[in-house]
Amino acid sequence: MIVASFQSQYGLRLSKEIHTMTWDEFRDLLVGISPETPLGRIVSIRAEEDKEVLKHFTKEQLRIRSEWRSRNAKKVSEADMNDILNSLKNAFIHV
Repeated sequence: MIVASFQSQYGLRLSKEIHTMTWDEFRDLLVGISPETPLGRIVSIRAEEDKEVLKHFTKEQLRIRSEWRSRNAKKVSEADMNDILNSLKNAFIHV
């Protein structure tokens, strides 16, 4: 989803661009992903709290949201989140 979202929003072929991209640039682009991208749509589903909006979710959207909320019942520290994001970057570098 990240690769498709970077391609869709920024026109970047992440597999090529990641090698010259700084971590700060990658992070800033990732944080700026719009809700119109594949990743943005999933993030929007996971983050939705409005009960009126939730009433109109499809079964698949409810499943995505429920799985995310169950998986993230415990809080993730900022250090852990940075480690996760760094691991994602490294995974793209080695693709």
